[in-house]
Amino acid sequence: MSVSSEVVTMSLLRYESIASRWWAFSQMGIGGWYLKNIPGLKLLKLLGSGAGNGFSIRPNFGVYAVLAVWENESAAQAFFTQHPWWQRALKKSTERCTFYLKPAVVHGEWGGQQPFTITTDYDIKAPVAVITRATIKTRHLIGFWRYVPSVSAHVKGRPGQRLSIGVGEWPLFMQATFSIWESSQAMMDYAYQNTFHKEVIQKTRELGWYKEELFARFLPYKMEGAWGEFGPL
Repeated sequence: MSVSSEVVTMSLLRYESIASRWWAFSQMGIGGWYLKNIPGLKLLKLLGSGAGNGFSIRPNFGVYAVLAVWENESAAQAFFTQHPWWQRALKKSTERCTFYLKPAVVHGEWGGQQPFTITTDYDIKAPVAVITRATIKTRHLIGFWRYVPSVSAHVKGRPGQRLSIGVGEWPLFMQATFSIWESSQAMMDYAYQNTFHKEVIQKTRELGWYKEELFARFLPYKMEGAWGEFGPL
């Protein structure tokens, strides 16, 4: 196991007013300018979400996510307590939370690189956070999105699931999911026993929907803020 102290954070923010939603939407294009040269920041992704539970072709202009990789937790804490951009986001949002994650299993790439460094052992009985991300080939967009509604309808309320949301960098083409489960066993029971999800996995292998994909499991060890009915870790 690596001795790296790297920490990953996933922040979810909800915006209600038209003005705050417009500000959040605009940050998808210009926010990166305000988030450069932050001490200890190794990677940052501003992500939108889909309608409903996030797994939709229609965007949700009220919920956004910020995924970040930090050299250590101190760097993350400094950003969340001091950085002007984040303080502005907090004031404009009506609900927000940040999950602190330690990477345990990582396969694939994001933007041509491996974004996460493994920093903890993988425990199948421990709570687990999962990030999946894929760039969909243009010629497979219709086929991919044809299967999403069936999977989406069977995601919520699965045994052992605490949270699940679909996010992405670009609508349609670059999609990601973030979920938290009571254990890896509960997550795998859904992934490999749910009929609709198994069908998507099979189609992915048969048709080669993605030109890039990533699958990562994390130990969620701390949470700040609140999000809906999600209780303490």
